[in-house]
Amino acid sequence: MPQAIVVGLALVSGGLLAAFYLSFPFFSILLSYILLQLVYSLWLKHLPILDIAAIATGFILRVYAGAVVVNLHMSVWFLICVIAFSLFVAAAKRRGEYLLADGKPNLKQRPVFRFYNPVLLDIYISMFANTTWLSYTLFAYFQPLSLKPTQPRLNLFLPRTFYTQKWLMITVPLVIYGVMRYLLLVYSYRQGESPTRTLLKDKPLIITVLLWLVLVLAILDHS
Repeated sequence: MPQAIVVGLALVSGGLLAAFYLSFPFFSILLSYILLQLVYSLWLKHLPILDIAAIATGFILRVYAGAVVVNLHMSVWFLICVIAFSLFVAAAKRRGEYLLADGKPNLKQRPVFRFYNPVLLDIYISMFANTTWLSYTLFAYFQPLSLKPTQPRLNLFLPRTFYTQKWLMITVPLVIYGVMRYLLLVYSYRQGESPTRTLLKDKPLIITVLLWLVLVLAILDHS
């Protein structure tokens, strides 16, 4: 155990040092993430609602860390979408853990489980699932895009009925499918307690993300 602590501290220190030399904002986000994990482990994981908020905040900080590294601006609507999706995944994670602990007294004794029940967690999941795709739809709608003069105008190949500059809207069905697929995994396959494993091991979800990425890059390339 002492050796594990020493190795862990060394890795954390090394990571923070590397982050500091890379970018101070990135260092700040990484430090905030580490402090959040400590506070969550010692205190927040025992408090209802705040435990889900803490898990979601961890996901949000990861997104911001990536955005800072590539110097990417995040619009308000996209930020709201990220927050909603993070809360959605966090609530699904807590529900998966709750069901996994059912019948296992050693897990069922986690203090926070005394405040939750499947119905309440289902309400949370439904609320944030709806907010996720709706906020993404608003982000796609309000995202300003203007076609470059050197690029072929996509509208030239379509009837006047379909003329639009809101091309990101065509990615909305993929986001809706992704949310519905995740709900299917949570409710029909009793997954969700490990968001990373759920997101990275389900082929339909992976294909959906790749299609979304290809479409977004193609649309932005013409703007």
